Amino acid sequence: MQNILSHIRVITTNPRLSRGQLQAGTLSVSCALGRAGFTSRKREGDGATPIGTWPLRELFFRADRIAAPECALSRSVIEQDDGWCDDSASSHYNQLVNLPFSGSYEEMWRKDHVYDVVVPLGYNDSPPKRGLGSAIFFHLAHDDYRPTEGCVAISLKDMRKVLAQCGPETVMII
Repeated sequence: MQNILSHIRVITTNPRLSRGQLQAGTLSVSCALGRAGFTSRKREGDGATPIGTWPLRELFFRADRIAAPECALSRSVIEQDDGWCDDSASSHYNQLVNLPFSGSYEEMWRKDHVYDVVVPLGYNDSPPKRGLGSAIFFHLAHDDYRPTEGCVAISLKDMRKVLAQCGPETVMII
């Protein structure tokens, strides 16, 4: 394993743009951002990527599709009944939940490949505050790098390179 990075930086030339650059050590790669660009006033459903410094919480991956990426973060396999609560009225807001679930949620076991590798960022999770945004992830980008709902997304090839340099002390600076 390579040296562990203290931080990953995400930048853009215009905070309203949904594309940017992710810098991890000497690596600089394109990334997709929220459809509404960056914001310092994140709200549930606004489509913006929150500005701040966020720890990388844990690596989730689809073991039926890919081998576990090399990484010093703790790892969990995504199961078919995994969801992420985005229901701000729920006591499980911004947390992993088992499906079926009575509140609003996002499926982690997706038909597309963007959650084949996903790392929840430590945004609004300690403790979560209702309505300030949920499911802010570092995940895989669509082939066309279309905007996310507020996450940061890169290619699988780049994700493997970045994660090989990440550990529990690594933060993402947006």
